[in-house]
Formats: sequence, structure tokens, C-alpha cells
Amino acid sequence: MRRISVDIGGTFTDCFLVWDEHYLETKALTTHHNLALGFMDALKQGCQTLDLDIRSVLSQVDSVRYATTLGTNTLIERKGPRVGLLTSAGYESSVPISRGRGYGDGLSPLEQHDLASAHRPEPLVPMSMIVGVKERIDYKGSIVLPLNEEDVRKQIRVLVDRGAQAIVVALMNSVVNPVHERRIEEIILDEYPAHMLGAIPVILSHQVVGRKGEYVRATSSILDAYLHGQMYHALSSLEMTLREYGYQKPMLVVHNTGGMAQLNSTHALQTIHSGPTSGIDAAEHLAKEFDTGKLICMDIGGTSCDIGLVVGEGIRFYDFSPVIDRWLVSTPMLHLNIIGAGGGSIARYDSIFHTIEVGPTSAGSDPGPACYDRGGMEPTVTDADLILGYLDPEHYAGGTIKLNKKRAEFAVREQICDETDLTLTEAARQIKKKVDTNMAHAIGQEMGIKGYDPKDFTLLAYGGNGALHCCGIANELNIDRIFVPPFSPIFSALGAGIMNQLHIHERNVFLNIYDPNTRTLFQQYDLFNSIVEELERAGKEDLIRQGMKQEDICFRLELDMRYGNQVAETSVISTTTRLHHLEDVFQLIETFSKNYEERFGQGSQSPEAGIRINTIRVIAYVELETVPFHNQQNSKGGDAIPFAHRTCYFVGMENPIVTPVYDADKMESGTCLQGPAIIESPRTSYLVEPGWQIIMGEQRSAWITRVKKEQNTNHG
Repeated sequence: MRRISVDIGGTFTDCFLVWDEHYLETKALTTHHNLALGFMDALKQGCQTLDLDIRSVLSQVDSVRYATTLGTNTLIERKGPRVGLLTSAGYESSVPISRGRGYGDGLSPLEQHDLASAHRPEPLVPMSMIVGVKERIDYKGSIVLPLNEEDVRKQIRVLVDRGAQAIVVALMNSVVNPVHERRIEEIILDEYPAHMLGAIPVILSHQVVGRKGEYVRATSSILDAYLHGQMYHALSSLEMTLREYGYQKPMLVVHNTGGMAQLNSTHALQTIHSGPTSGIDAAEHLAKEFDTGKLICMDIGGTSCDIGLVVGEGIRFYDFSPVIDRWLVSTPMLHLNIIGAGGGSIARYDSIFHTIEVGPTSAGSDPGPACYDRGGMEPTVTDADLILGYLDPEHYAGGTIKLNKKRAEFAVREQICDETDLTLTEAARQIKKKVDTNMAHAIGQEMGIKGYDPKDFTLLAYGGNGALHCCGIANELNIDRIFVPPFSPIFSALGAGIMNQLHIHERNVFLNIYDPNTRTLFQQYDLFNSIVEELERAGKEDLIRQGMKQEDICFRLELDMRYGNQVAETSVISTTTRLHHLEDVFQLIETFSKNYEERFGQGSQSPEAGIRINTIRVIAYVELETVPFHNQQNSKGGDAIPFAHRTCYFVGMENPIVTPVYDADKMESGTCLQGPAIIESPRTSYLVEPGWQIIMGEQRSAWITRVKKEQNTNHG
């Protein structure tokens, strides 16, 4: 297998290169002005290790997989095109009104408690760019008022005259009958062919979202149009760069649904958070091979900490109505809790509450933390880690970045120490304590919402800073087991390399599986089966269009179910894709009941309130070759000899400890060390705090476990 996968983060661009039996991980600073530069820089490092030129590698790999944050950056910088919206006449104010509460979406809990002082987001589509067309389709899909084509042509000219660079068509009930939206697209292309306006994107809402809900369908389509140009031109530029170096196959783009597809089968909105999503996919693969049980996935990079859960049995948690930036959308995404806590998170002193706060603002890659010596003047988590002795200033990031400790000390002293009575090391300790607490709090909150106990999970720590902060976070959560996976610094890029090609199609429904009023069970089997067949057909067409063989296509049926009108929905993987008799219905109810009990406890089920299906979802996918992990946990290991010692400061310990430092490349699988200890690899550092021990595994994986008090007598 020969494969390239890349994950572009806010600070680093991670690359995972598979070349026959060689697995190579590389990192380069993200080049936000041209993402292809950072990608090619990271790829070049891997090619040099193989002693091959880039052209030779790109001409022989079977695929290039790409996870991007292009959409996120475009929203943050507000650099999208001028978007025009065509909607049903009489509903022009639906998006601006935003259900009367849209200005609260995307705000922090504290800000939501003071909505009177909250700032409304700057609209992506101003009122002047919204026009109505005369038409109406009812909720059943019947045409009540035929489309007035002359009116459509007039309104299109209005938007074009006002400078529309992208047009969204979002009509009432178009998901049940899209005939009017399709006809409007034909009229736009007829009125303004490519030689007049160029390739102006026309986004039809029913193609972006398959669920009802006019407001969220419109905002989803608007966001898709707003991100389309930036994503298309940037990814097309990258694809052209790959072509220049000999890569002739289609580039594959990771979707936030947990799969990937070719660029021509990807909506811009599907790429939001695609990097962290690929990490969840890798964690699911890892859990099967290592039999780790339930996992808390914690990806700590330079800009953010991405949190997700893997609970096994094929269950995945989705956000069906996620908030992106300040807008509610209805595109399904793997659920992630993303907080501004990473190596580049900026620390500051809060003079009102007299505390040190960390994040969500990040120094990014340019200028980066103060210790990068690239012009950054504000203290960050990385600066604190350097002051505390955890990082080697000469060999950070494989020696590609030389850290300036004096710069770090100056930033912390000026911004924190001068505002408080803290010493330099006390301030650095409080920065580490605060960022670890922030991440632990976010994990605990996530677990509570899902109905799980953190003690039943293993903490999976990855990303460039995962192995460095995992013990501190586990201490806050009272978790006893941590697993650092193989290739942990670029684990999300690895996830992109093992993903299947996958498409999700779904339909909102209201099906009473059990009606408590009539005490009857669902028997409309033909209705249910016809919806599933339609969704399977759409997924099959997507994959066949991308060159997949029909006999290789697999389907998984997921149903979002709830008891009565409860808020909590449970995604149930159906054991059968069709309903034929009551036994199938009883099996579905039993599966739902079991899943609900596992999440919320025995006896929590409420069938007396009724059982209903809200969404039918079909995942169409093709299983592709994956990267195997080497699981040799029973290796005896050997003696590890430290190559250096550093004075380190730890949270909760007043005095510093002279800590041994080991080379990860020289440690055999099975080697066990007591904390405190530091293990350095070219891309990350493993910090084993006092009270913990580490057992090294294959491919730089490691189990870090809490040591019982009577055993905790040896400091390395």
C-alpha cells in the first residue's frame, strides 16, 4: 500500500505517508495564505527519509486524502463571496428573524445568560440580497401555486445587479418536491450562461439538506455557498499542484460525517471539522485492534482540543443540528466538542476575577508562541511547558523549530508575573493547571450529557500535545488509564489514511413505533422500506459515480429514536435494513431499549411515553484497505537508560524534581518506567508525572497508568 494523508490544523500541517512497509509521520507549519505550501513541505520531509523525490512518490501512491480547515478559516476571516438568496415569496424574513432566537446560537453559556447584551452576528446574506419568487408547494409535495418563471427571471436580475457572486435557492417544502428549485437552476443557467457571469455557484437547498426545517436548511445552504468559492479554488489549486508533480488520480476529501469522497462529490459544508473527525475514525479502528474498550478521544494540537467518544458496537454520535460559528445548520456531523485549548493557547491575567485564564485565543503558527522567536509577545501553554522543563529547546518538532526560553520567560513575566505576586515557575504551573482543568471540565461535561462515567473509559491522548498533558487531565478526571496511540502526533492524519469512501443520506420522518394512545405497534412496512430503498439508491449512485464497483458497496441503517417527546435521541444501528413483520419491530425496540439503558442506566427506559423514529439514515460505504497497527502488549521490553536529566516543576509539588529524559526511538516495546519521566520523540514528548507509570508499545504507542500509593516509591 502506498498512500498519503494530510491533516491541516491551525498551527501544524500533519502528513502520514505509507510506502509499502514504511510508515512515516511528518509535520510542517501551516501556511494559511497557501495551504499547498505547508502540505508540500511536510511531504518533502517524508520523501527525503525514503530517499525519493516528490514526483516519484506522487506518481506511485494509490490516493491522496485531505482533511482541511479551509471552511473554518473563511468564516473566521469573513472572506466569503456576496451571496444572494432566492426563497418563496412571503418568507424573505425567515433567515434574518432566525426563529427569534438565532442570535444566541454559537454563544458561550455565560453569554447566553445575558442575551440582552449579546451581539448579533453580522449576516452572511444582508436583507438587500434576499428576494422572494412566486411559488408554493405544500408539506405533502403538492404544487399549490405554480412557479412564475417570468417573476423568477426578474428576481435573478435583481440579485445579479446587486453584485451576487453565489446564489442560494431555498424554497418552502422543496425537500419533499424539489421541482421548483431545479427549474430555477435551469433558468439561472439559461439567463446567465458561463460566458456572461463565469462559474457562479448555484446552491439548491434540497441537495445540501434532506430534512425539513426551512430556517436551518436555508442557513446550511447559505454557509455552503459562502464557503464554496474558497474551498473550490484552494483545493483545486492543491489538486493542480499534485498534477504538476505527477499525481493523476482524484484527490479524496475527508467529510465531517466520518467518511470521504472525491472533490467533485463534496459540498463545502461537509469539510468543516474534517480533521478532528478523521481522528475519531482512527480511534474506532484502534479500539478494535487493541481491544481498549470505551475511549475518550482527546486531540490536543497547537490551537484547539477536540473531544469525542468511541463506545463500540458501531455506535457513533452525530450532531444533527450543529452550530457552525454563529449559525444553526442541519448537516449531520460526527459530534465533537472543540475548545480553544492547545499549545498555542494564549494565557492572560483576569484582573476582575484575579485568576489566570487560558484560551480560546491562539497564537497559531504565525507568529506562534513567544518561544518560537517569530515575533510572538504573548505567553502560551507551550511557553509554560518550556519554562517547567518539559520541552527540549534544541529538538522541538524534530529540531525544525528552535525554542527561545528567554522569550518565553519574558512573555510570562511581563503578562502574568508583573500583574500578580507569582514567581515565574508558579505562573507557568498555574497556566498548565488551568489548561488541563479546562480540558478536563469539557470532557466531564461531554460525558455527563451522554450519560457516561469517565471511570469506565480509557483516555486516548493524541495530537502534538496529547502525550504531554494527558496525566494532568486524567488527574482532574480521576481516570486511571491513558493510551497514547501509535503515531500519536499525527493520529488524525493517519485516520484520513484509513477511512472508507462513504456517503450519508437521511430523511426526517415521524413514525410511531409504539403509540401509547392506541397501544399499537408500527405496521406501515412499505412506507419505511421505500424510504430506506430511496436513501440506499442515492448512496449507491454517489459511490458508483466515483468509480466504486456496485458489488463492493455496503449499507448501514441508523435510526434516531426517542421515547415520546424527550429531548435525548439515541442513534440505533438496525440489525435489519427492512421491516417485514412484527418480530422486526420488536427487535428494533429491544435494540433501542438496550442502547438507552447502557447510556442512562437500568430502568431509565420510558416505553409508556411512546417510541418513535425521527430520522432514517443510510450510510453507503466501500471498505478500503487500512493501515494495520502492531499490537504487542506482552513484550518484555528492556532496560531504558536516560540520555539526559532536566529539572522539572510539577503541579501540586512545591519543589522541582530532577527528571530523567529518554529517547523514544531507543526504547523497546514493553519497557516500563516510573514517573516522573520524559520520553522524547521527534514530534511529541511523553510526560509521565509523579504517581504514574508508562509501558511502551509498538510504533511509539504507550500505556500510562496510575500507580497505587504503596507502589509509588521510585521516581525513575
